[in-house]
Amino acid sequence: MAAALLDRFEDIGLIDDVDFAEMWVRSRFATKGLSKSALRRELASKGIDGPVAEEALTELSDEDELGAARELVERRMRPFDGEDPAARDRELRRLVGMLARKGHPPGRAFRVAAEALDAGNNQ
Repeated sequence: MAAALLDRFEDIGLIDDVDFAEMWVRSRFATKGLSKSALRRELASKGIDGPVAEEALTELSDEDELGAARELVERRMRPFDGEDPAARDRELRRLVGMLARKGHPPGRAFRVAAEALDAGNNQ
């Protein structure tokens, strides 16, 4: 009975995994700055994986992810004593950890955070 009802909902467009996945990716990327890998995990936890998830994730380019990482770092960067290497290292580790929790790969996280700290220190 439940399977028939779900099939009927799908037939009339009330249940659409493709639309849901696309909406989820757009929304979570815009509000949380999550990377493709984090979004892929979230979709899988919602029962959306395989080609449907991959199709939804194609909306995001590498440049989009890089831009989101930069925006996150700019928003979360705290002032630090540019003359104190230990203070810079602490802030760098904090920012890299934040990006890692958002699913950004270590290389990107380190590069984006280091660039932002260097740019902020030169101002």
